[in-house]
Amino acid sequence: MPISAPAFLRRLPLVWALILLSLLLVCGAALPTAAQAQLQLKLGGAAAQGPSDTVVTPRVRAQLVALAPEGIAPGRPLALGLRIEHQPDWHTYWKNAGDSGLPTQLTWQLPAGLQAGEIAWPVPQQIRVGDMLNYGYEGTVLLPVPLQVAPDFAPGSDGGVDIRLHASWLVCRVECIPEEGNFLLRLPASAPQTLWSAAFEAAHAQAPLALDTAQASASASASDGGERLQLRVAGLPQAAHGQTLALYPETADTLVHAAVLGQDWHQRWDGAVWTADVPLSPMRGEAPPQLPLVLGLPAAGTDVAHAPPAQAWRMQATVQQPWQAAQLASVSPALAAALAANQQAAATLPAPPAPSASAATWLLAVLGGLVGGLLLNLMPCVFPVLAIKVMGFARHGTDTAAQRRHGLAYAAGVVLSFLALGGVLLGLRAAGEQLGWGFQLQSPAVVAALAALFTLIGLNLAGVFEFGHVLPSRVANLHARHPLGDAFLSGVVAVAIASPCTAPFMGASLGFAVGLPAAQALSVFAALGVGMALPYVLVSWVPALLRWLPRPGAWMDTFRRAMAFPMFATVIWLVWVIGQQTGIDGAATLLALLLCLAALAWTLTLRGRTRAVLALLVLALAGWLAHSLGRNLLEPAPVATATSARDTWQPWSPDAQAALLAAGRPVFVDYTAAWCVTCQVNKRTTLADAEVLADFARRNVALLRADWTRRDPAITQALAALGRNGVPVYVLLAPGQPPVVLTELLSRQEVHAALAQL
Repeated sequence: MPISAPAFLRRLPLVWALILLSLLLVCGAALPTAAQAQLQLKLGGAAAQGPSDTVVTPRVRAQLVALAPEGIAPGRPLALGLRIEHQPDWHTYWKNAGDSGLPTQLTWQLPAGLQAGEIAWPVPQQIRVGDMLNYGYEGTVLLPVPLQVAPDFAPGSDGGVDIRLHASWLVCRVECIPEEGNFLLRLPASAPQTLWSAAFEAAHAQAPLALDTAQASASASASDGGERLQLRVAGLPQAAHGQTLALYPETADTLVHAAVLGQDWHQRWDGAVWTADVPLSPMRGEAPPQLPLVLGLPAAGTDVAHAPPAQAWRMQATVQQPWQAAQLASVSPALAAALAANQQAAATLPAPPAPSASAATWLLAVLGGLVGGLLLNLMPCVFPVLAIKVMGFARHGTDTAAQRRHGLAYAAGVVLSFLALGGVLLGLRAAGEQLGWGFQLQSPAVVAALAALFTLIGLNLAGVFEFGHVLPSRVANLHARHPLGDAFLSGVVAVAIASPCTAPFMGASLGFAVGLPAAQALSVFAALGVGMALPYVLVSWVPALLRWLPRPGAWMDTFRRAMAFPMFATVIWLVWVIGQQTGIDGAATLLALLLCLAALAWTLTLRGRTRAVLALLVLALAGWLAHSLGRNLLEPAPVATATSARDTWQPWSPDAQAALLAAGRPVFVDYTAAWCVTCQVNKRTTLADAEVLADFARRNVALLRADWTRRDPAITQALAALGRNGVPVYVLLAPGQPPVVLTELLSRQEVHAALAQL
């Protein structure tokens, strides 16, 4: 018997949108709190982060880490630390910053029974900035803090311990930017924490040894060149005798630190006694009874004035001849008033306008968006929506006016959805959030919501249930009263599914768009939507094209059930994405919840008391699973900190990339994500090809993989530097050469050609 208007086609798009809207509202609370915190940016680019153990800025990546080899309990060792990874050429400061700068400050909020000690500062390096000398850290540093566990300490009711930290630091290159962050680290009290044991051991090895046996003294004297300080240290280890040592005074504003850069200070050995003559600072305060200082022995072949020392010793020098505090000149009232006026004027200056692109460049980006949108209809993840929409055209028969209205409504849903996604992305980036295109799939909550949506759609298409049987009739029949709204919302759903597949055709245009003023950037996103919707508009408005569509009939029911399998395949892919984001426990939790969702959909097709009883049981089971296992679905999977030397691909980081290039090795970086279909195709074909890997090895190219499955502002920043805003991106780097960015649809021939240019 012919099927003139299948029920699922009348109801499906509206129900899709209702389910998607409710799920996204629920998942909104699970979006990264860092995105909310970044909206409260501090002056100079610092951001107050949300409850996370990691804070990332364009200049540093700071992470709160712990070491508890025997768990957290009285009498057992416990240490916390702030691990700071600096971008190249940036640095933060030691307890005495030197001629300029500020030390990192840590403010703890600890449970009752835990007490934090002082930072066990690793010995810094001497950092020259112009004619100034500072003491600080480049690369990666861990600032460890020992903790005392009181006898009456007890963990929380769930057996966990919440460690909260507010940290502030000044990060400098030539310019200096104050930054801060709020950290939260949740630790199970009974489980050992040894992931960062090597980092803590390295930090303790870099701390100066207390040299209590040393006899150190300091005496002030006057000379023609001003007040000076004579230091004398006896009892240093034999390894230091006769060596040129680095001096690190722990008190600020006592010595002229930059004196070591010239000839204004002297050190020498009198047998086993080290002496030095250093100018006192013109901003010095009163002399203390004891002057703490650190002496460092440089590693063989390193610069004493820059590299961290191989060994260092800390001592207290007794001040035998104190100095007088410097008399600082006061600022005149007129100068103070002028400085205040300048500060107020600077605060009221308007922000500089965003750079505008030339008309030709902007039009080229818009054209790229239009072509990319057209090609987007061919991507595998869009096919189920495409097929169902084509069937939707078929149901109208010869009603040309209805076909045209529905085509335009669908196009409006597509274009406005792309504009909305683009607006959210631009708004969050303007607020300081490091996001890129496809950011919605970096949230495990959104991925889980989409998996639930596709499970329901697949069950409906397979005939397990009909929406008209499980929803109130007024809701199920909304499509009849609002057919244009139904078509509009189907366009919204199409964009939600298609947006992760834009990278192969839109990488360059989207990367360019996010740097434009808002109006020009949104026009590129609008062009992407117009390109995606254009085929449907043409089919609905050109009757000759409609004749190619098959007439409604019994084939539509078969086609409907066949379309369930692409939906279930999409669910498999989304579960795999969750596994990449949250680990095997997260994937298992999602599968258990999807099983409950499928059981609930089936129970709602029953009748009488059986329907109510089984539905309540399934809901209770789902609630229990969500309560007990829900954290598995939202918390990130543990990130491996090291890989085997035999592994072909190594994890990407700015430090790893910089170190390899500094060593003279070329680097190939694969910017990828689990939710990027094109990335996975390239990874399993071109990048796994034996000849391609052999060519990499023959040319000694280091292979790094930047995994963007979850939000990583460092990767987002690196993509932006390459003019990209989404994945996949493939770049070949070589010392002294500009980056070579390959195409998103990677081929073996293209890789070989790029390697041949090395």
